[in-house]
Amino acid sequence: MNRERTTCCIVGGGPAGLMLGLLLARAGVRVTVLEKHRDFLRDFRGDTVHPSTLRLLDELGLGARFDALPAQRLEEMRIQVAGTTVTMADFRRMPGRTRHKYIAMVPQWDFLDLLAEAAAEEPTFTLRRSTAVTGLLTDADGRVTGVRLRERDGEEGELAADLVVGCDGRGSVVAAAAGLRQRAFPVPMDVWQIRVPAPGPDAAHSGRVFGHFGSGQVAVTMDRGDYYQTSYLIPKGTDAGRRRRDVAELRARLGQLFGWAPELTSAIRSWDDVKMLDVTMGRLPRWHADGLLCIGDAAHTMSPVGGVGVNLAVQDAVAAARLLAGPLRRGRVTEADLARVQKRRELPVAVTQKSQLAEHDMLIRPALDGTLDDRPLPLPLRALRRSRLLQGIAAYVGGMGVRPEHAPEFARRDAA
Repeated sequence: MNRERTTCCIVGGGPAGLMLGLLLARAGVRVTVLEKHRDFLRDFRGDTVHPSTLRLLDELGLGARFDALPAQRLEEMRIQVAGTTVTMADFRRMPGRTRHKYIAMVPQWDFLDLLAEAAAEEPTFTLRRSTAVTGLLTDADGRVTGVRLRERDGEEGELAADLVVGCDGRGSVVAAAAGLRQRAFPVPMDVWQIRVPAPGPDAAHSGRVFGHFGSGQVAVTMDRGDYYQTSYLIPKGTDAGRRRRDVAELRARLGQLFGWAPELTSAIRSWDDVKMLDVTMGRLPRWHADGLLCIGDAAHTMSPVGGVGVNLAVQDAVAAARLLAGPLRRGRVTEADLARVQKRRELPVAVTQKSQLAEHDMLIRPALDGTLDDRPLPLPLRALRRSRLLQGIAAYVGGMGVRPEHAPEFARRDAA
C-alpha cells in the first residue's frame, strides 16, 4: 500500500476545495486536493458567480483571467406571481462601489479550471484527480490523521495529514466517515433541469433571470447566451410518476410559460434530456472533529433558491484559510481552531437557509399546490414592486450575502 504525507488534505475539487487549496498554498502550506473525477465536466452544477466572489477574485489578482472566460451577466431577477410581474433584485442598483453589479453565469468547469491553474502556480499545491477517498485514518485517541484512498487504476493508498477538510458536497464521504450528520429541513420540491436553445439575441430576456409562480407551476429560466438554462419545479418525490407521462406535456407547459415556439422546445426530445435534482437542505450541528473540518455543501446543503450554494462554499473556504493557515504552518490545528471557522460561517449560512425556507413557504409551496393564485400578493413582493431602492438592497443582500469575506493579506496579488 502506498503511504504518503501532506500538511492539509482537502477532499473534493469543487469551488470550496479548490479555493481553500489555492489560499493555503499561497500561505506556504503544503496542501493536496483529492478529486474523484478525472475532470470538472459535469452538467447542471451551480454556475452563478455572485458579486462577493467576483470581488474576491479581484483581490486574488484573478479578475482579469475570470473576465476572459465565456460568461453572461445577469443584472435583474424578475418573477411573475399569478400574473403580476415583480422585480425581485436589480443588481444595477446595488449600493456600494463594487464594479461587479451583476451575477456572472460561467460554466462551473471553467471556473474550477481557473482556480486549479492558479493554485498549480504555487509550489506547495497538488491536485490529484481520479482519486476517491474511501475512509479516514485515526490514531489511538480518535483524532483524524489522514484518509484512505483509491486511485483510478484501483491501487489503494493512505495519505496522512495534519488536517483533513471535507469539501465533497452533499452526501459527503468524509462527514459520514466521521459520524457527522446534517439536521435536515423539509423542502417542498425537486427540480427538473432543462436546456432550451435560444433563438438568437433577445433584448426582452438578455441579462435576466425570469420565473413563473402560479397555476400549480414553478419555472425559472436564465439567459445563457445561446440557450436558456431552465428549472421546472415539481412536488417533492413525484419525479418517477411524472416521467410516465408523455414528455410533450412538459414541452407544451414550458412553451406556454415562456412564450417559446415549438421548434425551440422540440430540443427536449425525451425524458433523457430532463435531469432531476433531488433537493435536500440541511446543516451539520457540528462542522468538525479532532483533525477534521467540513465546509461548503459537506457542512450545509442549500436549497437551489437564489443560486447561492457555490458562493457560500467559497466564503467558507476564505474564512477557513484565514483562520487555519497559521496553525497549519505551526504544525498543530486544535479543535478550538476548527470551531472558530464554524463560528465565523454558521451565522451567514443559518440566515441564508432561513431566508430560503421562508421563500419556500411564501411562494414555492403554495404555487405548487395551486393555492397561490387565490392569495393577495405577499407583502414583501408588494414592497419590492413599488421600490427601486429595495430592489437594489435585495440585490446587495443576495449578491454579497451576510458577512462577506475578503481575501487574506497573504493570498492577495495584483493583476500582473
